Amino acid sequence: MFMAALLTATFSFVSAGSANAAACGNNASGFPAWVEQFRQEAAANGVKASVVDRALSSVSYSTATIRADRGQKSFKLSFDQFMQKRGGQTIISRGKAMKKSNAAMFARIEQRYGVPAGPLIAIWGMETGFGSFLGKEHTLSAVATLAYDCRRSDFFKDQLYAALQLVGSGSLRLDARGAAHGEIGQTQFLPRNVVKFGVDGDGDGRVDLVRSRADALASTANFLRGHGWRPGAGYQPGQPNFVALQGWNAASVYQQAIAYIGARIDGE
Repeated sequence: MFMAALLTATFSFVSAGSANAAACGNNASGFPAWVEQFRQEAAANGVKASVVDRALSSVSYSTATIRADRGQKSFKLSFDQFMQKRGGQTIISRGKAMKKSNAAMFARIEQRYGVPAGPLIAIWGMETGFGSFLGKEHTLSAVATLAYDCRRSDFFKDQLYAALQLVGSGSLRLDARGAAHGEIGQTQFLPRNVVKFGVDGDGDGRVDLVRSRADALASTANFLRGHGWRPGAGYQPGQPNFVALQGWNAASVYQQAIAYIGARIDGE
């Protein structure tokens, strides 16, 4: 289980070009040495040794993560193909029911963040089937593997520092499991986004993106607001809030699907 607290501490991040930076690699052979080198780098950047030791003691090279990272073929599909593969019509049908049965929650979220139910439900449905499957990969191993992998090492090294921050606060368990790239919770936040945008949506004093749909959806709305969402403006392609959807996922077909599904759920 994953529970993210509101966090104020930050870890400084030194780029891969610094003297203490661990060198990336493209296969499993160099991963153990990289982990040991990263321990030194993290310590040089002010991360407590106890946190690094606890977090990295549980990691291993994730071939499943690398396979998923190299095989994201669905983002190359046409819009119609993507909708069919993702079950777009089912998400619309179930999403309308979800909106109705959680009307008070969505009203509170929209009042606070300015984001209507439609795009939130579209993301929720496409990411995890409304929380029915959150992923099975070991979160810390997934993030560490991608931090080591040369393809996007700097980006995921920052995610690893964020994950260490969550471990240090007691917010991320060492055995936590999620999606293949280290995404967490019902709408699949990367660790850095948990730190930046995770909020308490149900008022229980903590942020739990796994067990609380209110927290997950309010955090998603907060993410969109943080990426330029303007209350009352449209979110279809060419409209002001489409840029916020682009912030959620870089694939244009995914952005279009959020906009299309969201509009049908919102009755536009």
